[in-house]
Amino acid sequence: MPVDFQMKTTRTITRYLKLPLLRNPRPALHQKLRRLLPRPFRRGEGRGEGLLGVVCPAVLSVARFWIVLLAAKLVTCNAVGGESMLAPALKAIEAGDFGGEAVTRAQLDQCLPPSKPHPFGQREHVVLQLDGEKKPATRPAQMQWISQPWNGENAQMPYLVYLPEKDRVLMLVQCRQPIHSAFITSADHGETWSARRWLSVDKPGTLTPTLSQGGEGATNGQPNSVGLGLTCLGDGKLLAFPEDLKALWNSSDYGQTWKSTAVSDPGSERYAWDPLLVVRGAGGRVERVAQGCWKPTGVAWGSPDAPYSQAYLRSSVDEGQTWSEAAKVSQWLGVNEVSMIVAGNGDWVAACRIDYPKRFARYQFDHYGGLGISISKDRGKTWSDMKRLYEWGRHHPSMVLLPDKRILMTYVVRLGYPNNAQGLPQFGVEAVISSDNGRTWDFGHRYVLATWTGTLKDERSWFCSVQSTSTVRLPDGTLLTAFGTGFNNTAEATRCKMDVALTKWRLE
Repeated sequence: MPVDFQMKTTRTITRYLKLPLLRNPRPALHQKLRRLLPRPFRRGEGRGEGLLGVVCPAVLSVARFWIVLLAAKLVTCNAVGGESMLAPALKAIEAGDFGGEAVTRAQLDQCLPPSKPHPFGQREHVVLQLDGEKKPATRPAQMQWISQPWNGENAQMPYLVYLPEKDRVLMLVQCRQPIHSAFITSADHGETWSARRWLSVDKPGTLTPTLSQGGEGATNGQPNSVGLGLTCLGDGKLLAFPEDLKALWNSSDYGQTWKSTAVSDPGSERYAWDPLLVVRGAGGRVERVAQGCWKPTGVAWGSPDAPYSQAYLRSSVDEGQTWSEAAKVSQWLGVNEVSMIVAGNGDWVAACRIDYPKRFARYQFDHYGGLGISISKDRGKTWSDMKRLYEWGRHHPSMVLLPDKRILMTYVVRLGYPNNAQGLPQFGVEAVISSDNGRTWDFGHRYVLATWTGTLKDERSWFCSVQSTSTVRLPDGTLLTAFGTGFNNTAEATRCKMDVALTKWRLE
């Protein structure tokens, strides 16, 4: 992922909020305000006493709010003459460009009805299946707000796996800010979920930075690690890894316990967050795992001299303990995330997040990334040219092989939906099917799994966006699609807070 705008905005906001005057105004501001107050109001022992104890926090609260808006403005209206980074998307939509040739305004009018409330917090749900520009078919479904019980904490980037030996579903979620990984499980096919268990925690008494206090403190078993790309090898074996690929998390007991090991010869800078491709031989034995990873080309982020990213392929024959040298795939120039699956005919299909189009480069906004497909017919040795499915606004794919050998792919819609009648942005999660091993995709009959309307119109409007999808198919044909959503950000939001939701649905 080239630039995480949540982190970029947070860094900008934090830089201003760390000013002594705003972080802790009492030493600096208190004495100055005291001299301005009439003498009777200066009484009170302790710096927070009296009228000053009321005035100072109120002034601070207002200052902090406007600092947040300023920071968001600095991020979203960077060196583009003050124009919002969302402006070109709105202009494109007005001109009939919704991010891909397969998307039409008539379709969107059918699946984005005016004044539609968000679907989170209520169990009953409906998935739409488009039929060209005709009225969509409806499919009964369920919607779950997975992170609702977690005390309003940030939750994002879910990964799902089905454990057939246990008939259990395992979800890996990134929680809090900064993120740490936790697991939840379902023993009833996604109807209910367990409490969170952290991937790893500090030993009680460990001294670690306490962000809220700006210093060090003794922890009491606080979470301390990040694992991405949850992958099931079978027989209780699971793998995950940090984004920089410098270590490997593995479990041999269905995710009950985890151990981290350093990866042999991690090599130069590279990143990944999609699950590994598991290649199986006779009897379902794991022959190797393969991974698409990427690193910057050296072209500056936001430069029109794109591409910014280059993706590579590496593999392991010992379940991730050692890896081959990452090989540059020339067809993956301009690719920064790679999700792979073995098609029904044995081809390897790579669904790739593509760099922003050059015309959007100067806005430095990663939501402009697109989605493409590249196919290998020789088990990763050579790859087809990238076929663009969406030029911009849709990415974060997850693929599932269906029993009839069709491929189902889910993805997010971060840009490409028009604003609603009140001028608020709209976001969603969609799915599409390929019946020919990934060569073509039936966009005219794609599924709309969820849509919602943002609550913010200013430079923070992207706080309400969507991030990542993960889909698994259960033995009875039920599909579970988990995703991150910022629907719950309000006008008082000072940083983007994500939630995790899940759609439980069926194709027919």
